[in-house]
Amino acid sequence: MARVFSAQRLTDFAAAILHAEGVPQTDAATIAGLMVEADLLGGDGHGLFRLPRYCERLRAGGCNATPDIRIDKERGAMAVVDGDNGFGHLVMKFCADEAVKRARTHGIGWVGAHHSNHAGAAGVYAMIPLAHDMIGLYVAVGSANHMAPWGGLEALLSTNPIAVALPATGRQPVLLDMATTVAAYGKVKLAAQRGETMPPDWMIDADGNPLTDPLRAAEGLLMPIGGPKGYGLSLIFGLLAGTLNGAAFGRDVIDYNTDDDSVSNTGQFIVAIDIASFTDLDHFKAEIARIGDEMTGSALRPGFDAIRMPGERALSVRDERLARGIPVPDAVVAKLDDMARACGVPPLQEGNA
Repeated sequence: MARVFSAQRLTDFAAAILHAEGVPQTDAATIAGLMVEADLLGGDGHGLFRLPRYCERLRAGGCNATPDIRIDKERGAMAVVDGDNGFGHLVMKFCADEAVKRARTHGIGWVGAHHSNHAGAAGVYAMIPLAHDMIGLYVAVGSANHMAPWGGLEALLSTNPIAVALPATGRQPVLLDMATTVAAYGKVKLAAQRGETMPPDWMIDADGNPLTDPLRAAEGLLMPIGGPKGYGLSLIFGLLAGTLNGAAFGRDVIDYNTDDDSVSNTGQFIVAIDIASFTDLDHFKAEIARIGDEMTGSALRPGFDAIRMPGERALSVRDERLARGIPVPDAVVAKLDDMARACGVPPLQEGNA
């Protein structure tokens, strides 16, 4: 069962918790808003569900409540940001804004980060440049290794997601948001919490057999999309978002799920592309819409009821949840309310939904 809350109520609640835990009020509001944006898009494994874990690491010193986020390298269209071990949400908002700023001058802005942290749903950051009529592209090193190199059994790679957002005229933007594994680890955690069984293609055990019990996930490995192709993408994304920025990759990645106090040195990057620097803006957006109509209006394969553009379902969920509220499972509400009472914040269930 689940209770439904407005996005504003969840944002205010999360911000109050973070502020009570020592995060400055403005930063707490920014983090909370980006967390709830993940829930709005249907990324329940990356939204408010993560707040307890974030606060555990914050209390243990694994994350800096008051970071000095700053540029430590820059040249023309690019910059590298030192996140000072702050919340990934804050670091990536800083990076996205900086990328947009540089794209206005150079046509493109590429901003990477080191010493960041888990930032939630990738698509949230890819969409930031859309408000400036730009294309957004975001890549991250995941915050724990759950995948082996293709053919191996040692967890040396993470879900390493990519998100790309493109604007369109008269229809929803195109939003690709995907992990390089068949399922993001957040979905595994949600399945465990809900008492569900995982599909057999999500994980394998140490013998290479399908692992369907999410409570045994620590014993298994996530499977890459497309076999060796997903492994290759995860590796390249890790090198670009991690190694290139001086961030952790491979055996250096800290498991955010089990390590409370180590600095994770998470790496990400975001690219903003100013469409008008490449082509006529209105024409481009109209073409994206036309191609979208072409794809979704093409002949259906037997067994399918519709063809959708990437992100169409998530953006429809966002519209629905903005209008009707966001469902939060009872178990999550109970955990959040326990946190709230412990730090002197009114429980979620006592506020206006």
